[in-house]
This record gives sequence, structure tokens and C-alpha cells, in this order.
Amino acid sequence: MKTSIIGATGYGGVELLRLLAHHPHLEITSLHAFSQTGEPISNQYPHLQTIVNQSLEEIDTAAIGKKSELVFLATPPGVSKDLTPKLTKQGIKVIDLSGDFRIKDRDVYESWYKRPAAQTEELQEAVYGLSEWKKEEIQGAKVIANPGCYATAALLAAAPLMKEKLVEESSLIIDAKSGVSGAGKSPGNMTHFPEMHDNLKIYKVHEHQHIPEIEQMLLEWNEHAKPITFSTHLIPITRGIMVTMYAQAKQAITSEMLQQLYKESYAHAPFVRVRNLGNYPSPKEVCGSNYCDIGTAYDERTGRITVVSVIDNLMKGAAGQAVQNANLLLGLEEKTGLDLVPMYP
Repeated sequence: MKTSIIGATGYGGVELLRLLAHHPHLEITSLHAFSQTGEPISNQYPHLQTIVNQSLEEIDTAAIGKKSELVFLATPPGVSKDLTPKLTKQGIKVIDLSGDFRIKDRDVYESWYKRPAAQTEELQEAVYGLSEWKKEEIQGAKVIANPGCYATAALLAAAPLMKEKLVEESSLIIDAKSGVSGAGKSPGNMTHFPEMHDNLKIYKVHEHQHIPEIEQMLLEWNEHAKPITFSTHLIPITRGIMVTMYAQAKQAITSEMLQQLYKESYAHAPFVRVRNLGNYPSPKEVCGSNYCDIGTAYDERTGRITVVSVIDNLMKGAAGQAVQNANLLLGLEEKTGLDLVPMYP
């Protein structure tokens, strides 16, 4: 399938390039950006020299429609809502890595993102692309809203508990930490090296835009779901997300029962790996891969469940999941082009 990337110069876009350059069924036909048009992509990213030879083109949806059947949008929030309808009218499938189509309620989106939402009809048509739990819907989608990085790690951690109604719905506390690449390519005060090196910062306290996205999915799984406590931190690593989730069990269980629940829930999910009891994952152990590794524990003293979930924010949290969704969309084996061993150390 002929494929284009819009927003090819950001971290998500260049990670898509890395994956698609070796994908046996997806051919990159064009790369598009808001600046540096006419320049080879390798001018921006010299490591792509001899691997990807295309030059950056202007964003002309009519021209893209003549050369591509599938478009990945790795654009900032607020951009894809205008580009996507122009692409889908030409019969092009769209996988959007921004947040424009994740939230179904326009008022909720505008409240959290502080910008105009996409049209209601387009929002309802888009499928939320959490690969492990939305396979059937993804296979028939025209537009796939790729989940956010934090949301992916948090939802994969929460799904078995919420679907089985094993925890007090009002008790979910999610402590999340991300590498600096999650803030994007543009530098800022938060990501400046002297600010972040040998440091850790909490940010967007009770205001992170992934909160309504997570709550929307939790409510779909469990009609009794309540608002969550969700905290986000930047840590001085380049890639990786670690989510530590706490919830109060409704009744006493054992750590063995908890681990078995997760193993059964993800038995047919090739990219979710559940750790043995007493073994907890770290971001380095999934770096450069599309895996989500999960560790679980039950505290008999407090009756609380702890779930640790780690992903690479640029892979399972962005480009990797986007390619996984493309595979599902095209009826390909889910791991096609993604069967990568994590980079370690």
C-alpha cells in the first residue's frame, strides 16, 4: 500500500520513517512538512542517508490523494482535524497520531485542549486505535485516532481490572513518568538540558490532556468508572514511559490470581508481556520496541493492587502502535514490520 507521512520531521514522524522503511507491505511515496520543503529528509536527519531518499514536500491534500492510499498524520494538535476530511473524501485511510479525533465529545475536547474540536460527524466516524482492545473496529475504520503515549500505558494497565470490575472505580491513582522526547522536538524551558539533567519535574497537575481520553475508555469498559487521579512527570531519559497505577480491590484476592488475570487478558496480544510475580519492568527494557511490559502485585495488608506498565513513548506510544494499527487495518499479521528486539542497554 502506498503511504504518505505528514509531519515527517517530528520525533513521531521520523520514527514512522524508521519503521516503514523496512515494512514489507507499506511503501513510502511522499513525505510532507510545514517547513524545509524541497530539502531531502536526510538534511534534517543524517542517519537516514541511504535509507530514505525522499525530499520534503508541501502539504497539498489533492496531490497526496493521487499518490497514496494511506496517510499517517504526525502533526501538532489542531492540524489534522482540517486535513483529515480532505483526505478521506478522496478514499484515503488516515491514521492520526495527534489528539484531534480521540475525544468524542466536542465540549470535552475544547475544555482540555483549549482549541476548536473536529466536527461531530468526523469524531464519531473515527475509531480509537488502542490495538489490543479495538481490533474489530480498527479493521473497518476510515480514520484511526492513535492513542496518546501516557494513555496507552495507563489503559493497558487498567483494562483487565476495570473490565472485570475488580476495583473500586473511584480509587484509581495513576502516577506516570515520561522521557523528554514525549514533549516533542521543539525545545522549551521544561526540556532545556540544564533544567532536566539530574532532575525530575511534575507538570500539568490535574490538567493533562490525556486524562479525558483515559476516562472515556474506562467508562466504555465499566459504566461505573469515575474520574481518575493522574499525575505526569518528566524524567531525564530520552525515551520511555513508566506508569504505576494503584487501585483498591473490591474483595480480597492473591497476587497469583491477579497475575493470571493479566496473562489471560493478554494471551493473544503479541506486544503485551506480563512479568512473573515479583518482577517489575523498566522503560529501558522496551526501548526501541513496540512492547508494553506489565508487572502486578496485591498488597494483602492494605487491599490495594499495584500495576506497573512501561512502553517506549515513540513506539507503542506513537509510531509503533500506528504501524500496528495499519497492519490490522490492512488484514496483515499484527507484528509485520514490528518484530523488533528492544535495545539494551
